[in-house]
Amino acid sequence: MTLNTQSVTERPDPRIFGLPVVEQAQIPAELRSLVARVHDLIDAVANTEADADTLAEAASTVEAVTGGLNVARRQIGTMVRRDLQSGDTEFGTITNIVAGDTNPAAPPLLLERTPEGLRGEVTLNTIYQGPPGLVHGGWIAALLDQAVGSVSAVETAPGLTANLKVDYRKPTPLFTPLEVTSWVERVEGRKVFVAGRIRAHGEVTAEATALMIQVSLPGAQDG
Repeated sequence: MTLNTQSVTERPDPRIFGLPVVEQAQIPAELRSLVARVHDLIDAVANTEADADTLAEAASTVEAVTGGLNVARRQIGTMVRRDLQSGDTEFGTITNIVAGDTNPAAPPLLLERTPEGLRGEVTLNTIYQGPPGLVHGGWIAALLDQAVGSVSAVETAPGLTANLKVDYRKPTPLFTPLEVTSWVERVEGRKVFVAGRIRAHGEVTAEATALMIQVSLPGAQDG
C-alpha cells in the first residue's frame, strides 16, 4: 500500500487509519548502513561457493545477529513519511518489498515527480534474477505495480490495486539501469486508470495498465 499525494495539509495522514508514522529523517544512519550491508549479504549468500566451514561459521554469526535485532520490532503497517524533490509528500510502508527504506530485499525503487507523472531508475542484480541474466517477470510486475500505485496516490488520492495487466515486450536485463515511469490516464469517481513502463537502454521492455480504487477515508462520503 502506498499513501501519497499533493500537499501535506490536504492529504490524509496514515495516523487516521491507526498506523504509526516515522519521518524519513528519523531513520538512523546506522540502520540505513545495516540495510545496505544486508542487501549485499543477500547477494553474496545467493552466489557464494564458499567451503562448508565458512558457510557454517557465517550461519552461526547471522543467527546470533538476528537474535540481537529481534529484541525490538516495529508495529506491522508502520509508515514512513518522505519529502520528494518536487515538494510533494509521500507515505509508504517502511518495509515495502519494492521501495521500503528498511527492507534489505528491496531494490529500492525511488520515484520522483515529473510533469507527466513519476519517474525513477533502478539497477537489479542476481537477487532479482529469473531467466539467466534477466529480471524475473514477477519483479517486473512488482516494479510496475509500485509505480502505478504511487502515481495514482500522487495525482489523486490513496488507493489500492484492483487489477494490473503487464505486457512483457522484451527481456529485461540485470545490471542495467532501468527507467521506470508511470502516469494517470483518467479518473472516474473512485476509479483511477493508470499506466506504467520500463525501459532498458531506451527501449521498452515492459508496460502495464492498472485500475486503482481510492481508499474511503474515515468520515468521508462516496462521491
